Parts: sequence; structure tokens; C-alpha cells
Amino acid sequence: MFNGIIYSQGVVKSIKKSPRYVSGSLVIEIASNIRFQKSDIGESVCCDGVCLTLIRIKKKSFLFYLSKETLKRSNFKYVKIGNHINIEKSLLNGQKISGHYVQGHVDSTAKIKKISIIDKTWVIRLELENRKLYKYLIEKASISINGVSLTLSKVAKKYFEVNVIPHTLKLTNLKKLKNKDIVNVELDIFGKYIFKLS
Repeated sequence: MFNGIIYSQGVVKSIKKSPRYVSGSLVIEIASNIRFQKSDIGESVCCDGVCLTLIRIKKKSFLFYLSKETLKRSNFKYVKIGNHINIEKSLLNGQKISGHYVQGHVDSTAKIKKISIIDKTWVIRLELENRKLYKYLIEKASISINGVSLTLSKVAKKYFEVNVIPHTLKLTNLKKLKNKDIVNVELDIFGKYIFKLS
């Protein structure tokens, strides 16, 4: 479990197919200053909003396994060497939750339709790939974009908007977004459960 508060980023160093894993899956290497210990191998790490398993640690980089399901549901199907990735370690029991509960289970991807800048804050308009998910979106509810906990500022029939403040832009890869880019989206878990029970 994560909380969508990002303090670390990494850069994709290599993308390889490995005969050790299921055909169609990948192993991705990310270089970053974030620190892991050998005991962390096998742990879950949130990479651009996707819960990935840490499989190997090098001196200044680490490796993750990307399953066929992960590639199908996330923007990792488009990943390239040099891409910047938001990274968050899993929460510890009793740790402060500053954002909202994020599972790392991507519901859909979304395309950037428009970026406006108002007083240094970015207003980003997005369009969900899976349009059936709009029913779960509620203004002022939480949403995860590339693993970043954000608030829905506007919800329409065919798009939604989020506001990203300068501090969040500084710490995350959202500042690199441009029109037509594809991002990972995870809806608020509580909103989905409540909708299911109603």
C-alpha cells in the first residue's frame, strides 16, 4: 500500500526480455538515488503508480519485473530508456498518510488533452482510455496519476481535470507531461467499493 506522496524519481536505464520469466514480460532497470537493502528484494515498490516487485539491486540502480498484465494495463507498454519514473516505497505500519491510499493497481490509462497554467499551478485535462470508469469519478475525490495523489477539480462526460501545484511539479515527473502523453490512473479504492455496494 502507498499514499501517493512522491519524493524520489528514477530514470529508465535498460529494458530487456528475460527467458527466466513468462514470454511477453520484461525486466526494467531504473537508476535512482533512492536506497534499497538486500532484504528489500521481493518487496513492492510503486513506479509511476504501478506496484512492481523489486528483483535485483545494483550499486546505483535496481531491477523490476513487468508482467504481461502490467504492460497491458499501464503506460509501461510505451516505456523508453531515459524516461523519468516516480518512485514510492510501500508504507510502514503506523506511517502518516499525507495523500490517500494507493494500491498500485492501475485501473486505466489516460491521455493528456490540455495543460493550462494558472498562477504557476498546472490544470491538466485528461481523457480516460476506459470510458466506463467515468462513473467512479467525483469532484474533490482523490485520484492517482502516475502514482501521485491528486484531487479531481472537475469531472465532465468525456474528460476530467486535476490541479498540480508547483511543489508537486518539482518533486514528480508530472512537470514533463505534454499533450497526448499517456499516464497511469488509479481510482480511489473507497469510491469503487462504495459504488459497488450501492
